[in-house]
Order: sequence, then structure tokens, then C-alpha cells
Amino acid sequence: MSHSAILLQAAPGGGSLQFLLLGGMILVFWLFMIRPQAKKAKQAKLFQSNMAKGDKIVTIAGIHGTVNKVNEDGTIMLETSPGSYMKIEKSAISIEWTQNINKAAVAVTDKK
Repeated sequence: MSHSAILLQAAPGGGSLQFLLLGGMILVFWLFMIRPQAKKAKQAKLFQSNMAKGDKIVTIAGIHGTVNKVNEDGTIMLETSPGSYMKIEKSAISIEWTQNINKAAVAVTDKK
């Protein structure tokens, strides 16, 4: 047996164990990183597509307002105070903050 033939031989069973560990790491990475981000992105897209006039929202910059008009170009007209409007991208709306502000409003009306 030549010297190069000895170098090419792998340890028995060692290669399959490495592939099994690599597969396990990929599975864990997918379960804890990729899948939750994809789910969150899907929820954000659904939230933005269901936005309607009169919804109370909060932008990622912390601006509170009410949706006055949903435009076809992916923007909305946000009324920040009576008669004061801003045109913003739908993607600039914070889903978490908007849901929290709306939960707080529902909780206050339930207590009355």
C-alpha cells in the first residue's frame, strides 16, 4: 500500500458521525433562527395588508397616529393630530408597539 492510499482512508464510522452532527446543527439553527424570523415576516406582511382607515398605529420612530388613507404604492397617510398628516411607508409601522397600544386601549375600555 502506498503512502497516499493510507492518507485517503477515513476512520471507520467517523464520517457518518460528522454528517449526523452537522445535520443536527443545521436543524437546530433552522428551528431557532430561520423559522421564527420567517413566521414574524409573514405576520408583518399580513398586518400591513390588513391595515385600514381609522386604525391607531405607532411607527418604528415612535410616532403615534391614526391611518387616514391607505395608498396603492405601499404608503399610508398618517394623521398625527387633527388636520396634520404624514405620508409614511407601511414597513415603517411597528407591529409590536401598535399591538401593545391597541391592547392597552382595549384594557382601558374594558375597565369602564
